[in-house]
Amino acid sequence: MATVRERQPGVWEIRVFTGSDDSGRPTQVSRTVRGTKRDALRAAAEMTLKPSRAAGRTVSDLVGEWLAINGATWAPATARDQISRVKMINADPIASVAVARLSPADVERWHKRMRKAGVGEGSVRNRHIVLRAALSQGVRWGWLATNPARAARLTQRKRAPRQAMSIEDVQAVVLAAGKVDAGAALALRLAAVTGARRSELAALRWDDLAGSRLRIDSSVAVLRHGTHAAPAEPELVDDITKTANHRTVTVDEVTVEIWHTYRTSFAEAGEWVFGRFEPANPDRISWWWQRARALSGISSTWRLHDLRHWSATYAIGGGHDVRTVAGRLGHANAAMTLRVYAHVLEQTDQKLAAALARTLDGTGAVPLASTT
Repeated sequence: MATVRERQPGVWEIRVFTGSDDSGRPTQVSRTVRGTKRDALRAAAEMTLKPSRAAGRTVSDLVGEWLAINGATWAPATARDQISRVKMINADPIASVAVARLSPADVERWHKRMRKAGVGEGSVRNRHIVLRAALSQGVRWGWLATNPARAARLTQRKRAPRQAMSIEDVQAVVLAAGKVDAGAALALRLAAVTGARRSELAALRWDDLAGSRLRIDSSVAVLRHGTHAAPAEPELVDDITKTANHRTVTVDEVTVEIWHTYRTSFAEAGEWVFGRFEPANPDRISWWWQRARALSGISSTWRLHDLRHWSATYAIGGGHDVRTVAGRLGHANAAMTLRVYAHVLEQTDQKLAAALARTLDGTGAVPLASTT
């Protein structure tokens, strides 16, 4: 849709609304034309039908520009994943399609080619998200009027919510961790208590704990060099957290005591909790988990990340508000927590409905205190 406005005699401003960005805000491109109203209307039609900024540009050009603009803001692991996805897009015939001519049908045929080649639904979705983000950038730049990836149908995966570990399983694996290493016992307990990711645990410093308040403001990124045939020593980088934010969480007295006991076990503790004189490799924490899991006898299907999942599930199921849980997990916003743990909220909602009914019907509920 285009609007034409005469700013002064013979000078026209044309605005073409090009859709919306990833946040839902409307986007537009504008142009000034000198001449008659007919000249302005003709220019508006041309801008609507074929944005001039996209002339000669292909999908490959666009995803390349998107990568160049945004790559510097990503954590190393994120950058590695996005570069890989862009390479996969460029390896497909869709890369040579002109941006201005790309349609939802082109995007859906691309999905079909990937599935036919054996690409899993998760990878199809991840590559689609990259293309959609690049096309949104193209809309903002005026390379195309609308984002065809937003209109393309992406098959929804039917996946049952992942089950949470039982409290008995969590207790068993944390207890078994003490037989593996004192650091393992602390690391797995922190994972369960705080919901911290393994890369965040690896980046903890001794001065991150002040009283009962633990600061989580960085993570360890592993940069792998060399080739599969000739691997090189990985490089450990103290980097930003996954969502590029920092948080401070409260830990219990027992965890604080275990923290200080572990520190006093070293004649010279160094700066880092689990790596002493350098950041710990997150793989070390994963190895601790695998050993503790085997010793505890719990199911081998449980992952280290399931301690984080248990922490959130137990907190929400216990009636704690989602915003607080989101803050402890380091989610970018509470909406992410709502999406991931919707099934737990449904169970909590059922309990709440029953509690409200008991109160309303006077069948055993404690009356609310009078406010009069």
